[in-house]
Amino acid sequence: MAGRMGKSKRRCTAVALLMACAVAGVSSCSDSSSTTSPARSKAASAASAAASAASSAVASLASQGASALASASAEAKRRLDEVKSGINAKDEVSLGAPASAGDGRITVPVTVHNTANSAKSFVVQVSFNDTKGNLLDTCVVTVDNVAAGKDGNATARSNRKLSGPVRAEVARALRY
Repeated sequence: MAGRMGKSKRRCTAVALLMACAVAGVSSCSDSSSTTSPARSKAASAASAAASAASSAVASLASQGASALASASAEAKRRLDEVKSGINAKDEVSLGAPASAGDGRITVPVTVHNTANSAKSFVVQVSFNDTKGNLLDTCVVTVDNVAAGKDGNATARSNRKLSGPVRAEVARALRY
């Protein structure tokens, strides 16, 4: 996530600087005058203000993204902690290929296989990562009352829009 935010920050700063220069009418040519004209001072001030505003906006977006991820992670932990007498069932869960939903969120099919000799329910935390393994989002799905020896299905859905290549993996899974 840090790599994407850094690239976005650079892109936003560059766009803000270009816009400030265009609005102020600054060109790359200079004359031989050693005095600074009021127009140049205004252009420099506008460019500085635009860069500062862009930097603040990017920092705010990064903070919001980190806050959303922290919130999703806390909710996933809370839901898994609610399960009493659950056993690790990570090996009994498989995920399909992530796909983009129409609203920009990512969905992934979740299949659980109940190896117990009675009906059980599963709670599965799915992590959505970028190609470098950075956590982008996480969610929890529940598959209720899966018969002994049978499979149950659900669909995990990211909490927010994600872009670029996304990998899904089972972070935790409990059978109860």
